[in-house]
Amino acid sequence: MKGGVIAIDGPSASGKSTTARAVAEALGFAHLDSGSLYRGVTLVGMREAARRERGRKDPLAVVGAEAILRAAEDRGLMLQPDGAGFAAYLEGAPVDAEIRGADVTARVSAVSAVPVVREWINSRLRAMVRAGRDVVVDGRDIGTVVFPDAELKIFLTATPEARAGRRINQRGAPVDAGRLEAETAALAARDQADSSRAVAPLLAAADAIPLDTTAIAFPDQVRFIVELARPIFGQR
Repeated sequence: MKGGVIAIDGPSASGKSTTARAVAEALGFAHLDSGSLYRGVTLVGMREAARRERGRKDPLAVVGAEAILRAAEDRGLMLQPDGAGFAAYLEGAPVDAEIRGADVTARVSAVSAVPVVREWINSRLRAMVRAGRDVVVDGRDIGTVVFPDAELKIFLTATPEARAGRRINQRGAPVDAGRLEAETAALAARDQADSSRAVAPLLAAADAIPLDTTAIAFPDQVRFIVELARPIFGQR
């Protein structure tokens, strides 16, 4: 039996993952973070690159996309159930902390833009739904490419400054003017790269419901999505 899908898309630091996890918990769904797999593949590539050329971690230049994916399969990159969601595992060990680090973050956009990488990851995401899981999936092309037939699609937005402040807070650093300016510029560059790439660009699906989270309290934005979902999915 095919599972139900709520697709939550949006730019970096718009609150996709935290919102998706909270919505999943409220509905009894599983939270499926597509970014964890992209980051996991990037980490595999960095490790392979470091093995081949000491000190160099440009995975695409040193290893190549198809070799990275073979290594990901050989080293058992997967998402394992973890509470209301899934955690990334590599070589039998959890790597969620490592894939959120600055090195992976700096390289994941380039790796995720490669068509063969996207196909590899999309096939795994779809397999979880075909297995009958009801999921809340977040990413940048979930409602347009990965699950275009999702029963509910949400597109989160927020001002660049609000998103930058959230990202700095996540790191535990003070939000001063210098950090805010630098992070806002970095997010703008990431938005431009994601929106203009030829493969699966960041784009709101035509039937996605927009939700600007700039000035909305987190519990209220979660409640908004849950109230939309309940009549659609009923008692699962």
